[in-house]
Amino acid sequence: MQEAKALFQKLKITSLLDLALLIPSSYNDTTLAPSVELGKTQVFEAVVEELATINGRLRIRFYLPQFHRQLSSLLFRVTPYHRKIFAVGSRHCIQGKVENFRGELQMPQPKSLKKIGEIIPKYSTVLKESSMRALIECYITEANLYAEGLEAREVQTLMRLHYPQNMREVEGVDGEALKFVEAFNHIKKLRGKRKFFPAIQALDTNLHSFLASLPFQLTPEQQSVIHQIRVDLRDASKAAKRIIIGDVGSGKTVVILTAAMIAYPEKSILMAPTSLLAMQIYEEAQKLLPRAVKVALVMQGRNEGDYTTADLIIGTHALLYKEDLPQTPLVMVDEQHRFGTKQRAMLEQKMAEGTKKPHFLQFSATPIPRTQAMMESELIDVSLITSTPFKKEITTRVIDKGDFAELLTHIQEQIEQERQVLIIYPLVEESEEIPYQSLDEGRGFWEKRFEH
Repeated sequence: MQEAKALFQKLKITSLLDLALLIPSSYNDTTLAPSVELGKTQVFEAVVEELATINGRLRIRFYLPQFHRQLSSLLFRVTPYHRKIFAVGSRHCIQGKVENFRGELQMPQPKSLKKIGEIIPKYSTVLKESSMRALIECYITEANLYAEGLEAREVQTLMRLHYPQNMREVEGVDGEALKFVEAFNHIKKLRGKRKFFPAIQALDTNLHSFLASLPFQLTPEQQSVIHQIRVDLRDASKAAKRIIIGDVGSGKTVVILTAAMIAYPEKSILMAPTSLLAMQIYEEAQKLLPRAVKVALVMQGRNEGDYTTADLIIGTHALLYKEDLPQTPLVMVDEQHRFGTKQRAMLEQKMAEGTKKPHFLQFSATPIPRTQAMMESELIDVSLITSTPFKKEITTRVIDKGDFAELLTHIQEQIEQERQVLIIYPLVEESEEIPYQSLDEGRGFWEKRFEH
């Protein structure tokens, strides 16, 4: 085991999959060739018919019984050993590059093989070929690869590369499977890099009265996610690091507010990427949270409430530049994919107390590949909200000018029911190249037609 560890260090690898991904650079095919192919290195059964010495070189004429043809070879560095093994009448399995010279088959510097029928991988590493081969044979087995978590497709791809039965297996290698193994190995390594820090403090306020005060019933998935967050936040030995993913309208905002209530009477902070989103969450907080909970809004050029004494601080990037932000044991970020890694880390660090970190919750409707990698590598815990509190009824219609009057009537009816209407234009400003009406051209009509 110690010897293998030393060899791994020489190879600068740390895992079994690292070793499996050291793909052979070439192969020595010692199987008998079924046909003669010029320019290729091949193996033939051969009988020595004639020997001759020419200017110190040994010329050998072979007969190839499989093809009923003759082949000439020339050895440049001749030793008594060569004259002994290539005696007239001796039978061999010779290997070398096949060439044609003036209509005659030739094989310069042929090797007489003691063993045939194998395809031997060759590795370009710092190790001796024998040591490398011993490592592969010891560790790269089907059982070990399955134990690493690979599926049959990836296991078979690697086994064929390291233990090919024929050259077709090598030439037809599954490139996609190899890419998957590389990514899987990388993520597997990342899993071991997650670091845990003690939390600033445990948070575990009773939620019964708050949840009972909500004007709606939470979905089972919302309740499940809230339970997961409660388990995280009550642990003082480990600061939470969790992302909550749910589609638009799945009820993430109420989960944010519930997390703030778990922290109450301790303070919590939420950073949102836009002023509009921060305003929306602020309004929901004022509507749903108990009056005793003080809420503040922090945006560039505008503040609502006193954030230095608030129980829940909601804001945009402007939070990052407030020098007098109070310490909060709970940090939340909405639409986390719209912030850079450094921005999220800045807010977390502002709240840290030495080695102790705040509980950190992130929310997203559209996780990006970076987030997916963090999830797969278990660098962050994940909660999913896959359902919505109500079923969305969506009707899609394509209309023409004749239906416009009906559309206007429908819009008026929706406004009278205090519902919102969203009208989307393909352009903001008029374009000479794109023959569509722009928002600038159309807004006057809508503003004149509807007071709202």
